[in-house]
Amino acid sequence: MNRNDVTEMIIAAKIAKGLKWADVADRIGLSKEWVTAGCLGQMTFDAAQAAILGDTFGLPAEAVALLQVVPYKGSLPTAVPTDPLIYRFYELISVYGTTFKALIHEEFGDGIMSAIDFRMDLQREPDPLGDRVSITMSGKFLPYKTY
Repeated sequence: MNRNDVTEMIIAAKIAKGLKWADVADRIGLSKEWVTAGCLGQMTFDAAQAAILGDTFGLPAEAVALLQVVPYKGSLPTAVPTDPLIYRFYELISVYGTTFKALIHEEFGDGIMSAIDFRMDLQREPDPLGDRVSITMSGKFLPYKTY
């Protein structure tokens, strides 16, 4: 068994039990965004969190143990994503990446936005012309140091 096998077990159990990611996150007490990333193999759960997931999804002990191992991060199977929804994020970076960079550097200086000290919130935004996806990403600014 490997971590990808655990992810597939989680997804199958989630579907079979009719759970939403927010339901799972509520059981753990963390955001739906972080818990979903973890369940999809991108974050590490501690023993208590992994045990809750084991109970929630009916996972064997080996799977619960694998949830506590630091994963290989980066889950896309190809350099350029082919899934239409994920491709739109790639397109956003292709079109607006230099804008993000220019505005962050202008506002903060030379550095990066952390994906480690990071928060995300995804919400449905009702709109009479069709509901919108609202994603707020907040990462700590990390300036480059001189030495």
